[in-house]
Amino acid sequence: MRNISPPNLRPPAWLQSFAGAWIFYSILPALPWPKPKFERIARFAPLIGLLIGCIQAFAWLLLDLLGWPKASISLSILTLGLFLTGGLHIDGLMDTADGLAAGRKKCLSAMQDSRVGSSGVQALFIILGLQISALLKLDSYSPIALLIAAFWGRCAPLWAIGNFPYLHKQTKESFHLKNWKGLNEIIPASIVLMGSISTIYLLPFFINQNIKLIFFTIIGIIPTILIPHYLGIRLGGHSGDTYGASLVIVETVILLSLAMLL
Repeated sequence: MRNISPPNLRPPAWLQSFAGAWIFYSILPALPWPKPKFERIARFAPLIGLLIGCIQAFAWLLLDLLGWPKASISLSILTLGLFLTGGLHIDGLMDTADGLAAGRKKCLSAMQDSRVGSSGVQALFIILGLQISALLKLDSYSPIALLIAAFWGRCAPLWAIGNFPYLHKQTKESFHLKNWKGLNEIIPASIVLMGSISTIYLLPFFINQNIKLIFFTIIGIIPTILIPHYLGIRLGGHSGDTYGASLVIVETVILLSLAMLL
């Protein structure tokens, strides 16, 4: 295969980390350049979330334009989200639910068990049911809600990484904590979020709702902090599974909140 990398051009470290985050957090094809590095990739999770949210929003608008029923669109969009992430986060949700149900002494072993228990299956159906209900209620607001939820959902693990110890000391997932440099690293992603939302607000449909939607965008930070904080206190720390669980639960809470308030 022909090498299409720019000749004699050494990429900056942050760009290599972004390429690593692209691969780690999604099943999207690897970037042709630069060569990915998997150090400090967590800081780019919100940006990857924005990308996935944009894909979901575009798919929603396209299917709506084609005349699909809202129930079919909601199911398709959630399925698309699971596909784009390779089920990475929903797997963490199910493992965390099994761990919490097993009690503190058996929690870690239950979370590491490759088999899914009844609590994990229940958590999956509850989350999907709530998300579908929220999207049906949101209706035309769903594209913007998906974008907001995808961003804040991926900020939740960053709070967990920065404020709690890692439960499995010797496993590979601890590289997130090892390379963490502080929450200030998500500031660029936050700027991109607000820029994207502000651009969409210029559309006529959203003009009368600007203040309300901006407010709801900002208050997404509340579940982003409270949910991973609760799980961290309950379990005495976090793991790769609870990072994923925090993400999915925060997304669901935000979608429900927007559905109730808009």
